[in-house]
Amino acid sequence: MKSLVENARSFPERVAERRREFRELAAGQRPQALFITCSDSRVVPTLITGARPGELFELRTAGNIVPAYDSERPGGETATIEYAVRVLGVRDIVVCGHSHCGAVGALVNGADLSSVPAVRGWLDRSAAGLPGDEGVPHAVRHHAAAQLDTLRGYPCVREGLDRGTLALSAWYYEVDTGAVSVQRPDADGEFVPL
Repeated sequence: MKSLVENARSFPERVAERRREFRELAAGQRPQALFITCSDSRVVPTLITGARPGELFELRTAGNIVPAYDSERPGGETATIEYAVRVLGVRDIVVCGHSHCGAVGALVNGADLSSVPAVRGWLDRSAAGLPGDEGVPHAVRHHAAAQLDTLRGYPCVREGLDRGTLALSAWYYEVDTGAVSVQRPDADGEFVPL
């Protein structure tokens, strides 16, 4: 934690060196995309994409899960998606799964999650039914693509897709190599290098 605190203390000096850029950020944000990915600390969207401050709106959840839309019980995830699409006007939503995913791995391998009941409930409710017969990487890719189907159930997403102002993509990031692949709908859902 010490190095994190030291960097936070010196951050204003780095901001001062880029004063104009940060003044523009203070005036508002105009992100290009909503990037939905896992909470896993090894997955860093700005590092993967090279995005600068203000270019990505991020939603991070355990297992990059997008919960089903429920107007009666909206949660933080639903609010983030709706805000990104309706207020910020993002044109792309990326759902990015990753190698070595503990959440998907736990489901595929039938891990005992009794000591983490909130995690178990989140995964059981939102990510059940993953194919495990071809291994965790395949299950993670399948899971990322399945989140696109869930997103299509959001009124704001459906409207954007219908108008042609919004596009959805499923990505897969390999932690150990840095390689990123994307699902190609025209290739039977296969993931190909980005």
